[in-house]
Amino acid sequence: MITLKTKEQIENMKKAGEILAACHREIAGMIRPGITTQEIDQFAEAFMKKNGATPEQKGYNGYQYATCASVNDVICHGFPGKYVLKDGDIVTIDMVVNLNGWLADSAWSYAVGQVTPEAQHLLDVTKTSLYKGIELAVVGNRIGDVSNAIQTYAEGEGLSVVREFIGHGIGEKMHEEPQVPHYGPPHRGPRLKEGMVITIEPMLNIGTYRSKLDSDGWTARTQDGSLSAQYEHTIAITADGPVILTAQ
Repeated sequence: MITLKTKEQIENMKKAGEILAACHREIAGMIRPGITTQEIDQFAEAFMKKNGATPEQKGYNGYQYATCASVNDVICHGFPGKYVLKDGDIVTIDMVVNLNGWLADSAWSYAVGQVTPEAQHLLDVTKTSLYKGIELAVVGNRIGDVSNAIQTYAEGEGLSVVREFIGHGIGEKMHEEPQVPHYGPPHRGPRLKEGMVITIEPMLNIGTYRSKLDSDGWTARTQDGSLSAQYEHTIAITADGPVILTAQ
């Protein structure tokens, strides 16, 4: 069931989103060759706690970290650890902030040092595809309109759209209805209504869209080892258009 949020509830989620966005801004300044993904994770958790929030991902189905840190061919749900970022890597940091029971979710991909033109193209197109989707997240449209806008743009730029991992409703729970794919035909799926809050989080690959799961049961990689990137915002559907609750 899709739960519509009141303006007050959306404002609560926006406050969580402001903390999350501020954390991403700090992380952007930390990303450099020589730092470990574990150091980024520890910073993010401390930042949330300093601001009166908690990392919703920590403890979720046994997950042990405050963030997901996905490097190069990892699509999503990578474990932070002792991996040392090196020049030319790309890394996606994904996190969910809980502030007084209300959640905000945002992932951002970062270039480490000097990346290849191919990697930069992936980052640029993935970020743009997110905003192409957000443009169509308006009252009266359907989820499929958002999905199709992302797929059409991404594939037009020569990239593939991950199928197995999608966006979702969010509120007091991390994953609510509706599901928000980033591919598929327009004019399908639930109609967008005022008060809906969703994540839009396209994951694009340079090669095949197909993924494989590591033995840890969490880490999803591209099946062909190609690079993957992701950008995600939490969006409120309002009468005045989409409002990004995690805007940086």
